Amino acid sequence: MEMMIGGAFQGKSACAKEKYPEIVWVSGEEAEEAALLSAQGILNLHEYIRKEMKAGHDVADLAQKLIEKNPEVVLVSDEVGYGVVPVDAFDRAYREAVGRICTELAAYSSRVTRVVCGIGTVIKDA
Repeated sequence: MEMMIGGAFQGKSACAKEKYPEIVWVSGEEAEEAALLSAQGILNLHEYIRKEMKAGHDVADLAQKLIEKNPEVVLVSDEVGYGVVPVDAFDRAYREAVGRICTELAAYSSRVTRVVCGIGTVIKDA
């Protein structure tokens, strides 16, 4: 498993597609769980989490499912934990869920790259 993370609009998807041109990517906004668990690469994982939470689904076991069923996937996600803490309760819960899921996935990943201004910096290479 590999992760690419960074702020919104920092070039994560372009960086991932450039590094892995052979990968067929699925989008978190559109994908169902079955697609995530079999995908080569997932763009906007954070949007999948938002979509599932908006639908009232529990995402607490998402990281474990990905680790068990799709351990070779390349994940791309926004870091949503920076800045002002949202006033809206859903937005706070979403922010926490993304942070917890990404923390667990990063711990398992063999490589984590943080992308800022289109430049990827490897922050974990195990």
